[in-house]
Amino acid sequence: MKREAAKSKATAVLPEPASVAWPLACDQPASGSPRPFLKWAGGKGQLLGDLRELVPGTYGTYFEPFLGGGAVYFELKPQKAFLNDINAALVGSYLNVKRRPDAVIERLRLLQDEYLGAPEQARAEMFYRVRDEYNVLPDHTPQKAACLIFLNKTCYNGMYRESSTGQFNVPFGKYRNPRILDEENLRGASALLAGAELSSAPFEAAVCQARKDDFVYFDPPYHPLSQTSSFTSYHARDFAEADQERLRDVFVDLAKRGCLVMLSNSYTEFVRDLYRGFHQHTVLANRAINCKATGRGKIKELVVTNYRP
Repeated sequence: MKREAAKSKATAVLPEPASVAWPLACDQPASGSPRPFLKWAGGKGQLLGDLRELVPGTYGTYFEPFLGGGAVYFELKPQKAFLNDINAALVGSYLNVKRRPDAVIERLRLLQDEYLGAPEQARAEMFYRVRDEYNVLPDHTPQKAACLIFLNKTCYNGMYRESSTGQFNVPFGKYRNPRILDEENLRGASALLAGAELSSAPFEAAVCQARKDDFVYFDPPYHPLSQTSSFTSYHARDFAEADQERLRDVFVDLAKRGCLVMLSNSYTEFVRDLYRGFHQHTVLANRAINCKATGRGKIKELVVTNYRP
């Protein structure tokens, strides 16, 4: 899940360092169908059936400017894609899984062996040590990619959250037997990502190459249902109403250019008013509205398209 800054810096497409000899991913996917290798807040795994019915039957290149865990991308498996997220460390992880799966897998295996072989107190100490390491490693290293996957599998509720200074700060999750390394899935993801270009840029820049009949899927941080339900800290900067309005303007521009555009967001009056005049579809999702069990259940979410499915 995939997230955009309220006031993003200049476009930051992540370069692949010239000094690194990136080995190409294998041409054939692993047996089985690759699926997301990271859990991301607001992920679309449970809504894939509903979203599948709303996806256009045919389209050109696939664009996803708020990638997050990439559930829709892994479901559609497009041959050509432009994938983007404002979180540079997240995009760096995708790049390393794409280009250097062996290095990511080797590091993850070491982390898994140490974690599963340790008692709970030592596991907690290891978790915070790896978290500190993650927060100082460069975004383009396979070590950081492995750390992110490890933290995602062992932190509290599989969340990703950053402090105001951009530091990952989710606490230890105390899982007894987490599956930290899924080598087959990582190799399958690497093969699928061979057909994707990856960037970390503002969402406007992420769709600048979209043309007529290309398909663009927006899954931004949701507009909060109430003042107390907001969670947009996937990145050090929040995603405010002004950003939702900027996104609407991009949606309109893409529609005028002949692109096929779909957007997910919360079912609020503000969002429905923003996209008045477009096709609005209601889906039901299991979401934790608050920390109490009584506040959890199926709630309405909005999917907007500029085409009739």
